[in-house]
Amino acid sequence: MPSIAEVKSRLRLPVIGAPLFIISTPALVIAQCKAGIVGSFPALNARPAEKLDEWLVEIKDALARHDDENPDRPSAPFAVNQIVHKSNDRLMHDLEACVKHEVPIVICSLGAREEVYEAVHSYGGIVLHDIINDFFAKKAVSKGADGLISVAAGAGGHAGVISPFALVQEIREWFEGPIALSGSIANGSSVLAAEAMGADFAYIGSAFIATDEANADEAYKNAVVEGRADDILYTNLFTGVHGNYLIPSIKAAGLDPDNLPESDPSKMNFGSGGNQAKKAWKDIWGCGQGIGAVSSVRSVADYVDQLEAEYNAAKERVCAPRQ
Repeated sequence: MPSIAEVKSRLRLPVIGAPLFIISTPALVIAQCKAGIVGSFPALNARPAEKLDEWLVEIKDALARHDDENPDRPSAPFAVNQIVHKSNDRLMHDLEACVKHEVPIVICSLGAREEVYEAVHSYGGIVLHDIINDFFAKKAVSKGADGLISVAAGAGGHAGVISPFALVQEIREWFEGPIALSGSIANGSSVLAAEAMGADFAYIGSAFIATDEANADEAYKNAVVEGRADDILYTNLFTGVHGNYLIPSIKAAGLDPDNLPESDPSKMNFGSGGNQAKKAWKDIWGCGQGIGAVSSVRSVADYVDQLEAEYNAAKERVCAPRQ
């Protein structure tokens, strides 16, 4: 299993592109990895299930060609997100595909299962588990997760409500392994801030919706560009799990964002036979509070260039001698 130092040595920036339901496809993942950050996608995006094998071959082949042509600028590793919730009846099928293709990093969500971790470890892969509080962090590590994705307040999609300062602080009291921090990170200075807080990586999702390679409607991309933190609403109505969504998409669905009912968490359904999650994420747009930093739709390469410039400028400001 590669060390965290070995993974970071292959990155241009300490950034993981978060898996975006429907939006993350091979085109986005390949562009992210070529740009020097970890690219990822949810296994459930590949529909029907047989397409997952095709996607993994496509990604591996494209990155291998890139590495052959650019030995001085090799691609970053990629990751696949597995929904471990009991309603996901594709989990074992998708996990077998990840083992077959030796996916470097597997991101687990909504459940911690030892057999899933062991399958990834069987070929030397890394398991990162996303959590919203210290309780779930300890549970994931106790069952064998190698690292944690701390999903703090303001993150897009299924997010927590704890301040990133508090969440990373509590986890670092007992955990020395890799941590990725999620929550309103969309520019280079925020990436540096995540490291300063004790995280190893910044976990960026919403900003990548507004890229050329993202599989999102133009209206969705433009809403991210035009949106601000006040345009985000936190609710569990659409999937049974609390998450952050763009208010304009809620209104477009004929709903009143000021009067949304609560959903029954026991009715979550991420299985291949159900379409609850797919419908929610297609018609109601998940998004985090950090989109005020997104000013235009651009290519992944251009956006990562911007992140790097902002990151380096922030470093210079922090390290500059005080007058």
